[in-house]
Amino acid sequence: MNQKLIFLDIDGTLVAAMAEPSALAAKAIQGARGNGHKVFLCTGRNMPIIGSDILSVGFDGIIASAGSHVEVEGKVLFDSILSEEIIQECLAVFHSHGIYCRIESPEGIFTDPQMESLLRGAKADPANSELIRMQKEIEAGIPILPYDSYPGRGAYKICFTSTSLEAVEATKEALGSSFAYVVHPYGDSTSCYNGEIIPRGIDKGRGIDMVCQHYGTGREDTIAFGDSMNDYEMMRAAGFSVAMGNACEELKRIADTVCKSVWEDGIYHEFRRMGIC
Repeated sequence: MNQKLIFLDIDGTLVAAMAEPSALAAKAIQGARGNGHKVFLCTGRNMPIIGSDILSVGFDGIIASAGSHVEVEGKVLFDSILSEEIIQECLAVFHSHGIYCRIESPEGIFTDPQMESLLRGAKADPANSELIRMQKEIEAGIPILPYDSYPGRGAYKICFTSTSLEAVEATKEALGSSFAYVVHPYGDSTSCYNGEIIPRGIDKGRGIDMVCQHYGTGREDTIAFGDSMNDYEMMRAAGFSVAMGNACEELKRIADTVCKSVWEDGIYHEFRRMGIC
C-alpha cells in the first residue's frame, strides 16, 4: 500500500469521552507508523487540552482548534488566532441572545459562569461527543477557568451553549457571514444546544490540505476518521473517509464507510481491515 496520511479526530473517535486511548487503538496507530504511514490528530480541541495520555501514543503532527493550528513533526505550519476585537464582538452577540460561551485560547479554556450548571443538567444525545466530553470534564473536576480570568489576547474559537435553538439561529444574522456554525446532535427532549463557530476558510479540511502540501502528497492518499459535524470538512477533504459506528447520521451519510464504534475499538479494526497495520 502507498504511504497514507491518516487523520484522526479525538473525542468520540480515538477516545470515548475523557477516556485514555485504548491499548488496541495505540497498537493500531503505532503499527501504521511502523509500516511507513503518517498519523495525525485532527481535533476541535485546542493544544492545551490535548492530554499527555493521547500525545504519548505518538503522532506525526496535529491539526488542532478545528484547523486554526497545524503542526507537522514539531514544525508549526499555520496558527490563526482571532483578534480580541472580534472575540468581544462575538461574545456581545451571543450574550445579547442569552447564550453562554466557552473561549478557547492559547492560554486555556474560559467559560461563562452559567455554562456549568446548564451542562450539568443537560441530557446529551449519544452522538454528541462534544457535550458528553464537557460534562465529563466537570465530573472529573478538570479546572475550566472562569471568564473573569481570560487574558484578553484573542482566541482560536468560541463554543456556545444555549437553551434555545432559535436564539442560536438569531445570532447568524450578525455572525453568519464571517463564521461557519457547527451545531452538535441533540435529542427531541434536550434543554441544551451546543456547538461552535469557526472562521470561514479555516477548517479541518484546509488543515489536511496544508499537511498534504508539506509532504507533496495528494488528497487521494489521505484517510480521515470522525464522528461529529465538526469533522464534516475533514471527511469531505479526505481521499477516503470513515465514520465511527457512534457517529451522527449526517456524517455517516457522507462517509465512504462506517466502522465499529469508539467503544468497540473501531480504529483498530478498520486499520486492520484496510491493511494499514
